[in-house]
Amino acid sequence: MNDRLLRPRGFVSAARRLFRASEASFILLAVGVGIAAGLLAAVLGAAAHLLQSTLYGLQVADRLSGLASISPIRLLALPFGGLVLGVILVLVRNNKRTAIDVVEANALHGGRIPFRDTALVSGQTLVSNGCGASVGLEAAYAQAGGGIASLVGQWLNLRRNDLRVLVGAGSGAAIGAAFGAPLTGAFYAFEIVIGAYTPASIAPVVAATLAAVVTARTLGATPYLIAATSSQNLATVDYLLYAVLGLIAAVIGIALMRLVSFAEAAVRRTMLPEWARPVVGGLILIPIAMGSPHALSAGHGALHLTIGSELALSALALIFVLKCLASIVSLGFGFRGGLFFASLFLGSLLGQILAGLWMLIPGVVPLSMVDAALVGMAALAVAVVGGPMTMSLLVLEATHDFGITAVVLTAALCSSALVRERFGYSFSTWRLHLRGEVIRSARDIGWMRLLTARKMMRAAPATALPTLPMAAFRQQFPLGSTSRVLLQDAVGHYAGLVPTAAVFADTGEGERAIADLSILKGVTLSPDLSIGSIMERFDESGADDLAVVDAEGRILGMLTEKYVRKRYADEIDRSQRDLYGED
Repeated sequence: MNDRLLRPRGFVSAARRLFRASEASFILLAVGVGIAAGLLAAVLGAAAHLLQSTLYGLQVADRLSGLASISPIRLLALPFGGLVLGVILVLVRNNKRTAIDVVEANALHGGRIPFRDTALVSGQTLVSNGCGASVGLEAAYAQAGGGIASLVGQWLNLRRNDLRVLVGAGSGAAIGAAFGAPLTGAFYAFEIVIGAYTPASIAPVVAATLAAVVTARTLGATPYLIAATSSQNLATVDYLLYAVLGLIAAVIGIALMRLVSFAEAAVRRTMLPEWARPVVGGLILIPIAMGSPHALSAGHGALHLTIGSELALSALALIFVLKCLASIVSLGFGFRGGLFFASLFLGSLLGQILAGLWMLIPGVVPLSMVDAALVGMAALAVAVVGGPMTMSLLVLEATHDFGITAVVLTAALCSSALVRERFGYSFSTWRLHLRGEVIRSARDIGWMRLLTARKMMRAAPATALPTLPMAAFRQQFPLGSTSRVLLQDAVGHYAGLVPTAAVFADTGEGERAIADLSILKGVTLSPDLSIGSIMERFDESGADDLAVVDAEGRILGMLTEKYVRKRYADEIDRSQRDLYGED
């Protein structure tokens, strides 16, 4: 055996070359990541159920949100869980950087997720869901699966796009294992974590999700089954009615996301210390849970109880309002988690409520409450989470009915289109937007931040003093030597730009200072400006060339618009080739 391969560095280098050169080997790597993601999903699900069982006295088959009532003493688990979260916040307070999730990692960091961030997000979500807060475990599943994939990919030093695909495969595999739905997990990866569906990513992602589902089933993990059977009696008018339901779900989804962000901002403006916010949130959740335990946790048990159960409209509306309120309070006061399953549950309630209201109109054809629940479930989840194909396939894998899936897809596409038109974000990208990021999906734009003015500029451009006479300028910079000269005053500060042709075209006195012909005195580029912002600056100024200056105004270099746009086009072409697996 080659002695070099025995050394870790040599082994890693050989493995990296293998994974880059062979698509089959990369698929096998994705299978390994899928097995790990399925294992982590099973462990997280079991740990959350064990924590809820301990705190609330659940039986093995019980779900917290499916309980008819909960003792007020047991509900003290909510502020207790908030206190645990507060302790975690105190312990990690020295690091002010917000933890990177899988969507942000793939959009901005080339799939790189620090292990600390994976452990923090997964741990906080587990505690939040385990104590009963109205958040789902899906954020922990996706983070754990994507995080382990990122660690493996970084250890192997994979290419940027390969690492992004592997992170998407890991996240989608964990979601697929949680729901026992490999197609759902695969399209979660494509639509939400990778941001694209390409031939190069199909095989590794699907292989990973299948491996994860098989692993979870082998370990005996109970998937989040959505037990529902459609009516199989769908007419053309149903498509129109459910398309309207999709539009209504989009409006509700946008309102829910905005209310969560409003609550977060309002809580930050209070005098509450950060560690105490989850405790107060837990206390507020107690009366909500006393009104209806269905508002607690993600809502798996409540979904099974309410879908097609023929509850009165008033009961459905009460549960809907309390669940919305519980989710807003939980996330607003600092519990960690997502709205994936909460949006599914709320959507099923919304569909049944609207179907019930429709049937109050005399002479109309009644709608199936189960069909309306399934359509509403997917439509609201698409509005909040994104991924119309993801949610449509979730319904397909739950019902095995292509008829209802076609209607669901119609509503999901209507919901998605309205959200993109009037809002433009999913819940995860909306929260990143509030932090000042500019991403709208997991599509890779991180390379744009790496291309800064400092990296692209031409150092040591031609410079001259502003007081240099024009005659002397013509001798020092003859036509053809340079197209422009940057002016630099006696203390080294930028003082404008002079086109060489303008000096030679001037018919004035040769003793005049060239400063008279200087332009763009107040338009410069900072060295850390990204390529997107640089192109905006060129568009705004109408300049062909701009100086790169430091914070004190000293000249560092120069950039031309022609070069910047060529570099941008080259990078776009390279990223597209990587995305589609072309050499």
